[in-house]
Amino acid sequence: MRNLLVSVSESDGRNQPSDHRKIPFSDVVITGTRNQFLERKWRPIDIQVATWVISVHLLTLFAPITFSWDAFWIAFVGYLLTGILGVTLAYHRLLAHHSLKLPKFLEYSFVYFGVLAAQRDPIFWVSMHRYHHQFVDSEKDAHSPINGFWFSHMGWLFDSGYILEKYRERKNVEDLKKQAFYMFIRKTYMWHILGCGALLYIWGGFPYLVWGMGVRTVWVYHLTFLVNSACHIWGYQAWNTGDLSKNNWWVAILTFGEGWHNNHHAFEFSARHGLEWWQIDISWYIISLLRAVGLATNVKLPTEAHKLKKSFNTSDDVSK
Repeated sequence: MRNLLVSVSESDGRNQPSDHRKIPFSDVVITGTRNQFLERKWRPIDIQVATWVISVHLLTLFAPITFSWDAFWIAFVGYLLTGILGVTLAYHRLLAHHSLKLPKFLEYSFVYFGVLAAQRDPIFWVSMHRYHHQFVDSEKDAHSPINGFWFSHMGWLFDSGYILEKYRERKNVEDLKKQAFYMFIRKTYMWHILGCGALLYIWGGFPYLVWGMGVRTVWVYHLTFLVNSACHIWGYQAWNTGDLSKNNWWVAILTFGEGWHNNHHAFEFSARHGLEWWQIDISWYIISLLRAVGLATNVKLPTEAHKLKKSFNTSDDVSK
């Protein structure tokens, strides 16, 4: 994989343009010049996405005055369902990387939880993630820290022009486009999100809407975003991936194993991200359970040969 970013540890700064800035507490230098807010065209979709994201964040401001344990547990269970089964297991490991196979009824059920995470439809999400791996930490990466922490964290979501500039054709999700279920979700996506909010309001009134939609969605948003941002800035590298991906233990705990991000970039096909016994990976435990009862098949894991190839020691020996 290519790495077009310059780290401070590799340069004393004399060869860096004066406008390059180091991200605090890291060796990552911002080399991109994308303006996140001004001096760029805001398309209607950018305004729609920004309006939604701002609105759901504003909704969370009512959390202290609407708190009840019932509402809290609605948010917590929603966090587990949309976070583990939806985004992490279904959107990421199942659809984006084909790390395992599930029966269609279970695949579509888990994916629907991902839809309710409000992180765009499966076709869009998977397409962006596959491009991320294809062009990781280069000028064509959708959300690399090359444009700064906030751009990699969430600024890229509001810049459809940036995405169009990088990927005009977007033909990397033909496997999903061939399935009627995913095309249906793509065409009706917002109705599912709005319907979820309506059901929560009918069920428990405004407190359920605040916690079940607002708090839960914002919480899962920023945990997912931290994998894109923090896990390419802070942490450590166990494998020679040629990019900025890092293993970050606290992100891993909050995201059910996704924070073992250097492991993931080393072996993106792997259904298991926490490769060491002490690397907690809740999503992998669930996949293991599904495999034990015969529901998960074709579960992919790195072999010793794969690990040897990505080892820093092997790379050092080759360079010598």
